[in-house]
Amino acid sequence: MSSKQGGKAKPLKQPKAEKKDYDEIDKVNIQKKKEEEKALKELKAKAQQKGAFGGSGLKKSGKK
Repeated sequence: MSSKQGGKAKPLKQPKAEKKDYDEIDKVNIQKKKEEEKALKELKAKAQQKGAFGGSGLKKSGKK
């Protein structure tokens, strides 16, 4: 049971995506989205520096 093709078969190459032409409205929306993502990353970084933000969950009193 030997074959000339050994190992895994290579996947077929995907065709390259066509470059889209954006109008002004699309460009503005894309820019806004990038700015929002950047702001979220900055907020997450600040939150991590300050410490845990309610990460411990519900605390139990220990009474039974």
